[in-house]
Amino acid sequence: MLNDLPYLSAGEGPPLIVLIYTPQAAKPTGMTRWSTMRLVRPFTRDFTVYVVNRPPGLPSTTTMADLAAIFARAIRATFDGPVNVLALSTGGSIALQLAADHPGLVDRLVLAGTACTLGPAGRRAQRGYIERARRGRRPSPALAEIVTASALGRVLLRGLLWLSDGGRADHADAVTVLNAEDGFDLRGRLSEIKAATLLIQGGDDLVYPLDLARQTVEGIPDAQLVVYPGRSHSGTFTDRRFAPDALAFLTDG
Repeated sequence: MLNDLPYLSAGEGPPLIVLIYTPQAAKPTGMTRWSTMRLVRPFTRDFTVYVVNRPPGLPSTTTMADLAAIFARAIRATFDGPVNVLALSTGGSIALQLAADHPGLVDRLVLAGTACTLGPAGRRAQRGYIERARRGRRPSPALAEIVTASALGRVLLRGLLWLSDGGRADHADAVTVLNAEDGFDLRGRLSEIKAATLLIQGGDDLVYPLDLARQTVEGIPDAQLVVYPGRSHSGTFTDRRFAPDALAFLTDG
């Protein structure tokens, strides 16, 4: 099933493909699995949820279109028709590419904390991650800039993110995906997306600023935007309104 891609599944009903970013190209484990299942649990009452990840060992030259093609092949091989997709952050970039390149595969598309291209801070942080990884350093401290705007908070967070890397020497899979997103810019192709689309965005998202979210929605025919004022990038997904808003859209009609 799913062309041997790593995935978790739960629930009953029609399929809902969930695309998220994890540093490892594998089934989520430990705290990542716990937080992922907590996020998707509200959707399992109406859908069979498939949290699908990329395969490990992709070439370093992999593009966002290549990633979308991998998921497109899995959807075609597993399901009889178009599927609903829920996609967060970098997973949203992949989902936008999927919906543009393979419009017949996506029925309803819910995006959160994403946009048609990275914002300046998001691009800077991800390039910092890539550079640290290529130099053999723990890369995650580079992401502190996009988690909080507080200078003191960033200092403290860098230490926590350094510890979270756990001394893993190989960050090649993560670098491949973030490098693909660095070259991702779908602003000229948004009108090609035919799926009914909802984008949920935090008003204080530092990775994909609100102006880019608005550009994304304005470019997709009949797309809808829901803004959570004052919410950060990750705060969008943990907001108590997130699951009800997404479910209302996915189950409408």
